[in-house]
Amino acid sequence: MNFAAVYHRTADQYAYALNENELVINIRTGKDIDLVYIIVGDPYEAGIMGGCEKWSGHREEIYYKKKLKQHVWWTTTIYPSYKRAKYYFELHSGHEVYYYFEDGFYTKEEMENPGKSLSYFICPWMNPADIFRTPSWVNDTCWYQIFPDRFCNGNPDINPENVKPWKYEKIEGYRDFYGGDLRGVINKLEYLKDIGINGIYFTPVFESSSNHKYNTKNYRKIDPAFGTNGDLRELVDKAHELGIKVMLDAVFNHTGTDYPLWEDIIEKGEKSEYADWYMINRFPVEMGRSTKDGRYYSFAFTDQMPKLNTNKRAVRQYLMDIVDFWIDEFDIDGLRFDVGNEISHLFLTELREMTKEKKPDFYLLGEIWHDSIQWLRGTEYDAVMNYPLATAISNFWVFDKWDKSEFEYAINQCFTMYMQQTNDVIFNLLDSHDTNRLMDKVGGNIDIFYQQLAILYSMPGSPCIYYGTEIAMEGGYDPDCRRCMPWDDIEAGKYDENIQELKKLIDLRKNEPAMKSRDFHFPNEIADRRVIEYIKISGDRFVKVVLNCGHNEVNISVNEENTLFSRNYLNQKLLPGGILIYKI
Repeated sequence: MNFAAVYHRTADQYAYALNENELVINIRTGKDIDLVYIIVGDPYEAGIMGGCEKWSGHREEIYYKKKLKQHVWWTTTIYPSYKRAKYYFELHSGHEVYYYFEDGFYTKEEMENPGKSLSYFICPWMNPADIFRTPSWVNDTCWYQIFPDRFCNGNPDINPENVKPWKYEKIEGYRDFYGGDLRGVINKLEYLKDIGINGIYFTPVFESSSNHKYNTKNYRKIDPAFGTNGDLRELVDKAHELGIKVMLDAVFNHTGTDYPLWEDIIEKGEKSEYADWYMINRFPVEMGRSTKDGRYYSFAFTDQMPKLNTNKRAVRQYLMDIVDFWIDEFDIDGLRFDVGNEISHLFLTELREMTKEKKPDFYLLGEIWHDSIQWLRGTEYDAVMNYPLATAISNFWVFDKWDKSEFEYAINQCFTMYMQQTNDVIFNLLDSHDTNRLMDKVGGNIDIFYQQLAILYSMPGSPCIYYGTEIAMEGGYDPDCRRCMPWDDIEAGKYDENIQELKKLIDLRKNEPAMKSRDFHFPNEIADRRVIEYIKISGDRFVKVVLNCGHNEVNISVNEENTLFSRNYLNQKLLPGGILIYKI
């Protein structure tokens, strides 16, 4: 038995309360393990712990498992009558049987040695206040990310100086302004509603000297080039009337250098009352070059974005007051936290408590590009931007020699990293303002483009597309990923076919419960190694997704009435680049 491959702990995604009644238990093993049993019961069933009681528990097999590249992930749900559990595992590998406790592995003889004290796994009382709860509406939301300066110009009178003519082609200037604003978004809300969008995620909208607005000058004032505070409130109100949620970007890791507090430091140096509100290591503060020399900390090494000290109580309260203002003033539904892995855990914990008390279903999303379990234990974010999923999906086409099993391993890895309540609301995306566009990633192949979108809309969590994805907008890396929306061509009908294809996927996502379910498995019934297939399950509903990523036709016989979505599916054959989603 490969003991080194076996792992469990009574914390994080390995053991947690899903709700007041259900306790999820997961164990990771090597692929040599054939069977896993859990022996479980109440810690006090045989008496108080530490006495001479003989505890036994009851034995049940763990049936559900997911294949990872080097491991197997076994999962079960138990219903502790008294809200607590004591347990150990029984592992079978061929003829070998070992028992896994908190302090290691034992044979049956060793375990039953009269003098042996057993170190059971213990999950203590499932206090309702400690259960990780995420907002249920997020799983039902299809997001649309808007970079305001490039989406739509609704009020030319407020255009910034030196605004560029609206263009649909390649963008090369990092500092160029094109005049998009909040009025433009208001004018297009019906368009978004018609597509099926019911959530908008905005990049920053508050006053700033840049086109991207990540160097904030004033957290309480909408940038004049975007409109007024009243425009944002009107936008949110009209969005809510159409059933669309609104999430803003919270840039609390850093400010701009024209922020009044930073300007006070530049003027007064160490004598400024805000001298310790930023992470400054040397005075006087020198600007105009990279911060790699450590004189003060900033976003990356950008001297124009000095880093706020969210370890300091006054700073934390200052920022929480701003969020409180945003909720009261604009009635927003959530926040996405820029550079979400560099803000102090203490600030995020206090902010969660404040926002959830004010608005219990408020959505807290962190921009984190890596394993984020330390932020997803129920006291900070509800979810993070699921860039690992975007990588997992993309890699199957990048490595065109990979077998379908590699796709299965990668997807399973993404959804065994966190608790189920996080997986229900994790923010899934394929591109954003920080990456090249999806059409660029797939090399302009429209079939692969829609195959990856079909995956996006059939995964657990909450899917988001970047503005322009509905028309298969092209664009390379920043700044070219931030092209202007071609509204003239859209309104002339040039992209009707693209828009209709996306609408079908969104409609299927919203109306078929299995598409957004956390329950799925890979049957691998089709012999072709480059044909992805997985089954989504919701109650008694079973939906199968098949993607032909190879070079050969695949025979699949499906009744028309069971077909939910198809592309390149003709005469019971799924052509290369094809998609077939159907009820089984």
